[in-house]
Amino acid sequence: MSIVPKETVEVIAQSIGINNLSPDAALALAPDVEYRMREIMQEAIKCMRHSKRTTLTTDDVDSALNLRNVEPVYGFASGDPLRFRRALGHKDLFYVDDKDVDFKDVIEAPLPKAPLDTSIFCHWLAIEGVQPAIPENALVEVVTAPSESRRPEKKDDELPVDIRLPIKHVLSRELQLYFNKITELTMSRSDSVLFKEALVSLATDSGLHPLIPYFTCFIADEVSRGLSDFPLLFALMRVVGSLLQNPHIRIEPYLHQLMPSVVTCLVAKRLGSRFADDHWELRDFTANLVALICKRFGHVYDTLQTRLTKTFLNAFVDPKKAMTQHYGAIQGLAALGPNVVRLLIMPNLETYLRLLEPEMLLEKQKNEMKRHEAWRVYGALLVNAYVITSKFFDLYHPYLHMLSGGPTQGLSLQVQKILYLKIENMTHI
Repeated sequence: MSIVPKETVEVIAQSIGINNLSPDAALALAPDVEYRMREIMQEAIKCMRHSKRTTLTTDDVDSALNLRNVEPVYGFASGDPLRFRRALGHKDLFYVDDKDVDFKDVIEAPLPKAPLDTSIFCHWLAIEGVQPAIPENALVEVVTAPSESRRPEKKDDELPVDIRLPIKHVLSRELQLYFNKITELTMSRSDSVLFKEALVSLATDSGLHPLIPYFTCFIADEVSRGLSDFPLLFALMRVVGSLLQNPHIRIEPYLHQLMPSVVTCLVAKRLGSRFADDHWELRDFTANLVALICKRFGHVYDTLQTRLTKTFLNAFVDPKKAMTQHYGAIQGLAALGPNVVRLLIMPNLETYLRLLEPEMLLEKQKNEMKRHEAWRVYGALLVNAYVITSKFFDLYHPYLHMLSGGPTQGLSLQVQKILYLKIENMTHI
């Protein structure tokens, strides 16, 4: 038995002008009407699911009718609620209340706005972790400052205070464990194989960006209070080098926190507390980090290399600075390129050598440590002055006799060997 009664078929027939439809014909048409209705509704449900929706709309029914090559029903929109009314004299018969529209009113009515074409509009969800206040972004809950009643009373002579509430930064448990393990290895096990693997992880892993502010604060704090701990300083600079090599993180916003620590490990007066600490190697390594930073981020921060050059130049030409600071400044300037050597080191070379020469001679400098530092500075000048060939040969030629049986009795064997190898390598260029 059909769910569509024959009375419904008879009413529909009468609405289109068929008044003599027999009851047998209505009874025969009812099952076919039910079949067609089921077919259309199944197609409409498919259209709804393909549209990723759970509510059936009139648009889905129109699409189903189009798929069956049937003219769609006009006059219905998805946003219009259907208002049914009960037919008089029929308890189970309902119809849609359609109002009669006067053509004069339709013609004189203003034209509606033209529908917009489908387009794609891009906007920023967040910039450097901050969501911009634009209509496309949903409003976030703002933590309100204390009310006026709870604020402490302010005197007339006091300046206004801008209260900024702290922002909670949530890290996953895995990232917290990772950060704690890296800091532990850096602080106490920097000579282990596991620390080397950690450096590789810092240079390659792609999910470390949330930890960058924590690493920068950790490096800055440990450098400021650990200048006497040479292994720690070297380990921190190696961590900085690994972070700079990671292509998956954006470290530019945190350079202003990293650069003071890097420059400190290059031009600080004293790095480490033991005589055996090779702070020269640390300064050379840090100079390469400075060159890498300027190469990668010089186009982002136009004044980065200029400010570094000014810092190194002031340390280089200041006679009150220690020889270790001069060495770091020379290596820092040389790392910035041969043009910096030609424009900044070479014009000051003659004046600087008059300051350096007394520190290199045994007759004038009795302190072996200071003589060693002076010769290291001289060796750095030899290595970096090869850019200007004539200046380079004029630089070391007066002291060649010191390597051929001259007054070398004031130099340690290690210093003589280093200087000899450097000059010998330069003569083969």
